[in-house]
Amino acid sequence: MSTPILELKSVSRVFDGVRAVDNVSLRFHPGEIVGLIGPNGAGKTTLVNLISGFVPASAGDIVYDGRSLAGHKPHAIARGGIARTFQIVQPFANMTVLENVMAGALYAAGCGMKEARERAVECLVFTRLDGFRDTPASQLALANRKRLELAKSLAMNPRVLMLDEVNAGLNSSEIDEAIGMIRQIAARGITIIVIEHLMRVVRALAQRAVVLHHGAVVSEGSTDTVFNDPQVIEAYLGTKFAKRFTTEQA
Repeated sequence: MSTPILELKSVSRVFDGVRAVDNVSLRFHPGEIVGLIGPNGAGKTTLVNLISGFVPASAGDIVYDGRSLAGHKPHAIARGGIARTFQIVQPFANMTVLENVMAGALYAAGCGMKEARERAVECLVFTRLDGFRDTPASQLALANRKRLELAKSLAMNPRVLMLDEVNAGLNSSEIDEAIGMIRQIAARGITIIVIEHLMRVVRALAQRAVVLHHGAVVSEGSTDTVFNDPQVIEAYLGTKFAKRFTTEQA
């Protein structure tokens, strides 16, 4: 196994006495897709906020490319190569689709206007948004807003990309297209952490799954191992899903 690009070492975050993230230690490797799952309130988004610098850790350390991220601001972490999407998409509504993606390139990739435009166009072609480049972002349907969020993140030239429920609200064909895009991104060597409630997406994408419950890791391993873990079934999946998963794998 390659050297981890990102490592969490006994990371915790406490809010008013509540341990939202509880002593989490994880490693993520280049080009790996990891599914991060768990019930609502398990600490998934808080973990992403810790990695991206939106909130500081109460204990432990986060190491990216061999360097601690302690004390680093979100913009510095983004410019260093860690990008994320947000569960609730909030594009610059009065800017065009192209301008939104250029903003990502200018903000994090440190390039000039010409290079930012070229990079933005590449990202729009990849996410199949090229036909909307001059459309105000406020006019996009949900599926295309999700793609815009992905395009903005890619324009930042990340080495680690955290996707927070990018498939929420999409129909089946839109989800299949998103799965294909995510696979292509990982094939470039980019590490992808997928926060997801749709188990078919996790099964289709992830080489490894991590389950959080009450802020702690309760299971980690292949999707087969995790989805058949009694602790995971009780805390999150439920017996109905577990039986269906076992039948489909037989």
